[in-house]
Amino acid sequence: MRIAILDMTTPFPGMEDFATAGILIRDWLTPALADEDFTIIRVALGEPVPAAADFDAFVISGSEKGVYDPVAWMEPMRAFLLEAKRAGKPLVGICFGHQLMADTFGGRAEKVPLGVIIGARSFEIDGRETDVHVWHQDQVVIVPPDATVTGGAEYCPIGVLEYSYPAYSVQFHPEYGRDFLIHEIGVAKGIVLT
Repeated sequence: MRIAILDMTTPFPGMEDFATAGILIRDWLTPALADEDFTIIRVALGEPVPAAADFDAFVISGSEKGVYDPVAWMEPMRAFLLEAKRAGKPLVGICFGHQLMADTFGGRAEKVPLGVIIGARSFEIDGRETDVHVWHQDQVVIVPPDATVTGGAEYCPIGVLEYSYPAYSVQFHPEYGRDFLIHEIGVAKGIVLT
């Protein structure tokens, strides 16, 4: 299977040598999908949005942008999502990807008054509580038609969406694994982990 990871992030100045969102997502998925072929497309850095026919499935990363920002790639991404939906291509959205999918498919995402939320948070997913890493100031506030809320948090009730077509999205960052979360939770509790 050919899976495209659409990297929607721009590195902070001076941090260009750090792993990109696309690399983090690829490294997170590879152990479970070792036989799959991953391609990272850095859309936010000007690489063209692919056609839905070019790959078998797509992952849309987080971004420092919001769905309302007037960036050159926003409308091509919306057109791509609609094309991928029509073609029945599996889609997975992470953070901004979650917001853009919901906003494009008939829901709404917007900046919420809570401000930027960063760190470990507890989300309930399919009735089970789990700790996840979040970094966002926008949220999905209206559920799209053909989507069901399957998870969320007290501060973010529309945190996980499952669509009636092959699409799934989460407000949090699953690419930040268990070791990262253990460190993050320890720091939040004043425990120094070495």
